[in-house]
Amino acid sequence: MSEKQIFTAAGRSVAFAVEGAGPALVIVADQGSELAGLAGLSHLVSEADFRVVLIETDRAEDVVDLLDSLDITDAWIGGHGSGGVVARTIAIENHDRVNGVLLLGVAGEAPALAEGIPVLVVQASDDEVTPPANGEALRDSAPGLVSVVTIDGGGHQFSETRAGETAWAIEDYLDWD
Repeated sequence: MSEKQIFTAAGRSVAFAVEGAGPALVIVADQGSELAGLAGLSHLVSEADFRVVLIETDRAEDVVDLLDSLDITDAWIGGHGSGGVVARTIAIENHDRVNGVLLLGVAGEAPALAEGIPVLVVQASDDEVTPPANGEALRDSAPGLVSVVTIDGGGHQFSETRAGETAWAIEDYLDWD
């Protein structure tokens, strides 16, 4: 992961990091988590010619403001745990800027899916915070729009403990390499 930076949005200080070049993939950290937990995943995905933007926030507006400041007009928007709620909100409110949504685990209470935007769910088989049943229910609610990849083990921090498998699932789905 590149060096952690601070962006000021609406008077709030927001931590972020950018790594790599190519099509943009934004990942919002789970509430209470730091960017460092996503560093391994970011590095692996950026090596496959992606520009990965990690951000710590619970506000969709912060992400959109950061994208504007980085001159990113469109991206896949994702999030780990509660960060996925932020990603889903961005997709609804900024439909034209979102190529797809990446959910690293599916939070139980979240907004509806944005119409017509593809969703990739990567989840752990033993995640007790965002259980796999949540991802399967989301897929069943929007067949053909939601794809689910389940990683064996890893718990709620699977994107850190199983970074290689998680990166492969993302790269394989997006087929950017």
